[in-house]
Amino acid sequence: MLYYFICAVLLFFLVFPFLKVLFSRVVKEHKPKTEDKTYDFANIITAYRNAAIAKPLILSLLQQKHRKHHIYLVADKCDLSDWRLEDAQLTVLQPRPDLNLKVKSIIHASKNFVRPHDYIAIFDADNLAHPNFLSEINRYANAGHRSIQGQRTAKNLDTTMAAADALGEFYKNYVERYVPYLLGSSSVISGSGMVVKSELYQAYLNSPEIQAGKNQWKKMLQEDKILQNFLLRQNEKIVYAWDAVIYDEKVSTADAVETQRSRWLYSYFQNLPNSLALLLKGIVGFNWNQFLFGLITIAPPLFILLAIASLLAFIALFYNPWITLAFAIAGILFVSTIFWTLYLSKAPPQVWQSLSGIPSFIFRQMTALFKMKNPNKNFKHTEHQHQVSIDDLLSKEKKTKNS
Repeated sequence: MLYYFICAVLLFFLVFPFLKVLFSRVVKEHKPKTEDKTYDFANIITAYRNAAIAKPLILSLLQQKHRKHHIYLVADKCDLSDWRLEDAQLTVLQPRPDLNLKVKSIIHASKNFVRPHDYIAIFDADNLAHPNFLSEINRYANAGHRSIQGQRTAKNLDTTMAAADALGEFYKNYVERYVPYLLGSSSVISGSGMVVKSELYQAYLNSPEIQAGKNQWKKMLQEDKILQNFLLRQNEKIVYAWDAVIYDEKVSTADAVETQRSRWLYSYFQNLPNSLALLLKGIVGFNWNQFLFGLITIAPPLFILLAIASLLAFIALFYNPWITLAFAIAGILFVSTIFWTLYLSKAPPQVWQSLSGIPSFIFRQMTALFKMKNPNKNFKHTEHQHQVSIDDLLSKEKKTKNS
């Protein structure tokens, strides 16, 4: 009976993405149009050891069409002796002693605001913001939304690994962010490019999970997951702003994939109790937002789902081939959904061409499983090296579309 139950669960999660996308296609998105009020945004950038990588992001924020905002760069453990970038809209903070934790940098920035802000936006140092990013977010704020996730997309597609990483983000952006939003639930937070009402974000920073997590160092549940759990428990909806684009650096090497995914996998397993709790809370309270979000965040990572499903399908060959057939059909639907979402997302040619590198990418994710045991020892900071201006990036995008 246990075998059949596990098979049923895995079959469901293989077909689930297809069903979500299918149902979302009959829902029309009502994008906010009104801009009656100009909101004030605090843009917090967290840099660790390398402040220079944040300069293109700062310049992209200074080029925003929406002018009512201030930029806070927290340069944790950074050498600022050669820092030359100054602007009235920029505050550079160098905490002492070193903080060594992203959420501590965010708290440090919030304690040094030059004025009260309406919303807080979070960026990683390697991001770039499209010139319309804050203008688009302002539309959603005018529509009354208090938690908004922008569309994070690839800044670099220079290697097969980077393009394969981008492929995964295109898929997740559509299936885990855009589709849940269309279906009346919440977008899964990306880790950067999220914008939250100030008082709501401050309540999150003061929450017991954050206060306890500050002392756990790398064993702390990732702050983006704590944030989304905090918001969903209060039945806040995290909306997805498709046209509010930020660019994120994708990992370029196999070693970087392993480093990054070891942290992500550890956080996924850490967060399972929270996802289960949200799922059950949604069922008991007849709350669609919490139920669907819990179901989405409890789904196994793609490579684990496919690996276990393949094993169970192989075992079924010897005593119940119908189960093998069911897995084959579900697997075809699952893979087809990936292609479908890439098409709907208008993924660039480099992403499609990266399909040949997927086996190597998956292998590195599997090896990352063995580095989860001791986070404080094995989890390293991902090095960012791609410094490109927003103007150069947009020019390259335009050339790619016209070619």
